[in-house]
Amino acid sequence: MSDSTSENNAGSNSGINPGSTVSLCIMSGKGGVGKTNLALNLGLTLRDMGHKLLLMDCDLGLANLDVLLGLTPEKNLQDLLGGEVRPEDVLLHVEDGLDILPASSGVPELVEMDQNQRDGLFETLTELIKEYDFLLLDLGAGISGTVLALARMAQMRVVLVTPEPTSLTDGYAIIKVMHAKYGVRDFCVVVNQATAKEAAETFQRLNMACKNFLGFELVNLGHVRLDRTLTQAVINQTPLARFAPECPAIKDIRVLAERVSVYRRQNMEAISGRKALKEFLPGATSRNT
Repeated sequence: MSDSTSENNAGSNSGINPGSTVSLCIMSGKGGVGKTNLALNLGLTLRDMGHKLLLMDCDLGLANLDVLLGLTPEKNLQDLLGGEVRPEDVLLHVEDGLDILPASSGVPELVEMDQNQRDGLFETLTELIKEYDFLLLDLGAGISGTVLALARMAQMRVVLVTPEPTSLTDGYAIIKVMHAKYGVRDFCVVVNQATAKEAAETFQRLNMACKNFLGFELVNLGHVRLDRTLTQAVINQTPLARFAPECPAIKDIRVLAERVSVYRRQNMEAISGRKALKEFLPGATSRNT
């Protein structure tokens, strides 16, 4: 390839995703494992590292990001889907460097979006997303069509599990379905509410199941300890990263944030050459985080 061609391609790529925005979804096979708290506090931690974040509540129909923050949005994704407002009208500014796109509770049409509706929604958000270093998607639990479609579009897929056998089984199920339906082989795992020993054992069981039955291995992104401070933070509607910034769980989330930041830095060229939300090729997540 000639130098001039390389320069032209670089210019073309920079126009696709000029800010090298990384899309990262947090997903789980079952509810109650702490997805929304992880998404919010990971976002705040990345923001404290100097990154600009957009956190999108994709638990469509059962949204609660705004509740954790003690906010009452005037507009949400339902309004955006209906074409009634601009993305900027829906955006909530939490802090300098961290914004959220709230969803709505009890709205079945958000949960049951078809492919055309999903494509239309994200096309509407394309220009807004480019302004951020990271787009964090807090997905609903389970294997609904919307959850799987959104997970397929993200550049990084983080499966959140706990040491409980039901969480482990359901975590494997969502990985298996995504692999069977879309051929996706690229997943990171975070073990929540666990000691280091419990987390290592939990990851090993899940990884061995994927290796033996699906033919690929997982990326161990890290773990987050069980922290009783979280309950008080939720009651106070204050993110744990602000309520108790030096608590054990936030120290663990800082490790996750550092690894995610390294991923962005190491994959900058590839990221800039594709939209932040688009079907991503398997094998894109670096194992050197």
